Amino acid sequence: MNKLVFGNLLHRPLRSIIGIFAVAVEVIMILSIVGIFIGQVAHTRDQTSGIGADLIVRPPNASFISGVGGAPVPAKIAQVLAKLPHVAVAAAVIQDFSIAGSPEIIWGIDYDSFNALKPFVFLSGTPFQGPNDVIVDDVFANANKFHVGDTAQVKNHPFRISGIVEHGRGGRKFLPIHSLGTLVGNPDNASLFYIRSDEVANQNLIRQEILATPGLSQYQVQTLEEWMSLMTPEHLPGFNAALRSVIGIAVMVGFIVVFQTMYTAVMERTREIGILKSLGASRSYIANVVLREAALISIVGIALGIGLTYVLKFGLAYKFPTLPFPVSLDWRIRAAMIAFLGSIFGALYPALKAASKDPIDALAYE
Repeated sequence: MNKLVFGNLLHRPLRSIIGIFAVAVEVIMILSIVGIFIGQVAHTRDQTSGIGADLIVRPPNASFISGVGGAPVPAKIAQVLAKLPHVAVAAAVIQDFSIAGSPEIIWGIDYDSFNALKPFVFLSGTPFQGPNDVIVDDVFANANKFHVGDTAQVKNHPFRISGIVEHGRGGRKFLPIHSLGTLVGNPDNASLFYIRSDEVANQNLIRQEILATPGLSQYQVQTLEEWMSLMTPEHLPGFNAALRSVIGIAVMVGFIVVFQTMYTAVMERTREIGILKSLGASRSYIANVVLREAALISIVGIALGIGLTYVLKFGLAYKFPTLPFPVSLDWRIRAAMIAFLGSIFGALYPALKAASKDPIDALAYE
């Protein structure tokens, strides 16, 4: 039977190749979208965990997603927070989402307070020397061949790179908070505040102190652990819906092409099916041949799709070096199972149609 399956596929190579590429495209769509989506979430979590803060304070009704919400509150609130009994450091920050070049979040910081959360590790250069300076991390600098003193475009404005620091401090580009605030239209405002407590055990006490402060009773106060627990696909608005939509489209592409490939193959081999049945082949034998062909197409397509996904990953890493794009074993297995089952279901009707053909009618088919 396996010789028959291979012979059928090799006899019509173009159709087989189209089916294989359809399955490969299905796998690429799933792995690339999942990789980029989940990569961004994991990257944000890792970067934020390196800031050195214990708590995050956001204005009322603000989203917990970084870079969403602008700079709606006065930055001087950081001074009020810093005076609370158990607060060691309070830093005002602007986070602005930018899609120029590649999606990223630009950070506006008050250098002294932000650096007090956890000191920057400078690989070269110095802190801001003026309002038109920018600090970048080593990943961004290496990817773009930047050095201290070079000019980098941030939100379509030129900034001098004053320093290059180790990555893992929340973002890749840091501007003086007033400079970024001016660019977004709120020069004296902030998006949120990061707090380092005098002792980790006092986090809940600090939360109570903040909410008891006049004007801050409606603010959102989260520990870093609470915020990290929300940075999952289940809590991100529309994340799973978008993921399911992409996977659904990918499955439909694979299903339709495999269905068309196997249905056409069955129609073209009507006389062959008649000969097999006249020689004693059972209905299950005929259906098995068709399903094995679909399974082989699917397996080759899955392997090709995973391989091309890595090609895409390396291509994006070259074009957008700072874009995270993990391809996890878990999702490779999921994508393979989804593509394989879609192919089998796509071949099911053609297999049953082939099995149900009357041998006399099949032999008389011209």
